[in-house]
Amino acid sequence: MPWNPEQYHKFQSQRSAPFYDLLKLVEVRPDLKVIDLGCGTGELTRVLADTLPNSDVTGLDSSPQMLEKAAAHQGKNLNFKLGNQAALTGSWDLIFSNAALQWSEDHEALLQHLFSKLNSGGQLCVQVPSNHNHISHLLIRETAKEEPYYSILKGYERIAPVLSIDEYTRILFEQGAEDIIVFEKVYPHILENSDAIIEWISGTALVPYFERLGEHKNDFLEVLSTKMKKALPESPILYPFRRTLFSAKKSA
Repeated sequence: MPWNPEQYHKFQSQRSAPFYDLLKLVEVRPDLKVIDLGCGTGELTRVLADTLPNSDVTGLDSSPQMLEKAAAHQGKNLNFKLGNQAALTGSWDLIFSNAALQWSEDHEALLQHLFSKLNSGGQLCVQVPSNHNHISHLLIRETAKEEPYYSILKGYERIAPVLSIDEYTRILFEQGAEDIIVFEKVYPHILENSDAIIEWISGTALVPYFERLGEHKNDFLEVLSTKMKKALPESPILYPFRRTLFSAKKSA
């Protein structure tokens, strides 16, 4: 997907908050081999690398546009590369992913694969948005099913693969994981109005739709914006962003 780093960064401080909660779950040890899946523009991967003494950290992302920005944060213990997180190779002491696994399908198979890439005693730490039932996402899917967009999109609809916290717990347990931590947290963001929510999702949830809408993107946004104003007329507006965080270790 053609990611826009500038659009994504319009709410950088709000998007960063879950990263620091996820970072608290990391067992800080020296000399780790670390991969950050979906590293984006690299600022937070730099924070991760600076937190882990004498560790070798790799940031992996599928977007050349994001990695172009990330290059500025490269250093002796941090490098970035293009790749598919769902096809991760190698073996790692820490597999870390902040707000990226939601773009890969079949999370049961995905977690099984990622867990198999951990070294003995290694740790998996993940945060994924679980906001797919918020009205903004429901209206995206509703509008995508309406003409002319249904035909333009050829029936495309993005259904989030994110599972419940119970399901993530079960999958990790069945992998023989230790020290399992799984929880959901709501981050209450105060935004100016419903248009600000449109701006937010334009950098994330709407990206795969934009890719397929082409010249009809602005018309789609106008219809969606009208629906959002009707559904959420308040100003300022509470945007309760729900996220799932989990951590687990492979037995030594």
